[in-house]
Amino acid sequence: MLMFILRRLLSAIPTLVLVSLFVFTLQKLLPGDPVLAMAGEERDPAVMEYLREKYRLNDPIPVQYVNWLGNVLTGDFGISLKTDQPVTTLLASKLPVTLELAVLALLIALLIGIPTGIVSAVRKGTAVDYGANIVALSGISIPHFWLGILLIMVFAVKLQWLPASGFVTPGEDLGQNLKTLVLPAFVLGAGLSGVLMRHTRSAMLEVLRTDYVRTARAKGLFPHTVILKHALRNALMPIVTLTTLLFGELLGGAVLTEQVFSIPGFGKMIVDAVFNRDYSVVQGVVLCVAIGFLLLNLLADVLYRMINPRLRNAL
Repeated sequence: MLMFILRRLLSAIPTLVLVSLFVFTLQKLLPGDPVLAMAGEERDPAVMEYLREKYRLNDPIPVQYVNWLGNVLTGDFGISLKTDQPVTTLLASKLPVTLELAVLALLIALLIGIPTGIVSAVRKGTAVDYGANIVALSGISIPHFWLGILLIMVFAVKLQWLPASGFVTPGEDLGQNLKTLVLPAFVLGAGLSGVLMRHTRSAMLEVLRTDYVRTARAKGLFPHTVILKHALRNALMPIVTLTTLLFGELLGGAVLTEQVFSIPGFGKMIVDAVFNRDYSVVQGVVLCVAIGFLLLNLLADVLYRMINPRLRNAL
């Protein structure tokens, strides 16, 4: 298992290099000049030239890329052109916020999607199955920003049970921290639960038709034993893959939700950085998300081997 993990980590290096090159190049193709935003309203030519020299923006693009990549390998993602803070510091302050939101959203999706998918597969063709499919399709189809605004109107404005926006760190007040994340986590989890429900239902239907499940039923095992012990375990592999990919999507795809609820995470930071032409911040965020995706794919492969013993000796 250790050798497998090492091989996967080594194979991820070329992918990260290509991602970094792709992101760096696209950033340079964006219209606008970050120096104009930093120079103020007067836009003194001397100040603008000083800023270009300070951030080495006059160097050729290949030279800028090599310098940036060399600094990244040492843990230095550069300096924010907008705030003049190290990008590493900004990432360290925003990453825990997005991670907490993503974990809560994924837990909500798992608690809703997997049980609903199992029940829908077991009760195929019944009113329960049709109702579950309608709910799942609704969760997938409803835009996050619209659902977020609706929940704010109901639970924050009318009922006043939860705050409409903002964020409190767990260290300041854990209870208030959870209250600020309930609505955005549910908005993200509702859509993911529909996706999980559909995949769980499909995987369970395929497994329930297999010979070993029919044999287990013929032996007189309890229905819940057949479903949970024999069928669900073998249906978990595609669900594991989907769960890891969805978590990676949450890390970089919660932009609208974080904007609606004013959550100071990765999504809000990358939107602000794009508008401000803050190249270093955008590159740092995208590279961190790419690393997260690769690590989550590695985690999925490790979980495969834990779930299915036949894969443990595979390359």
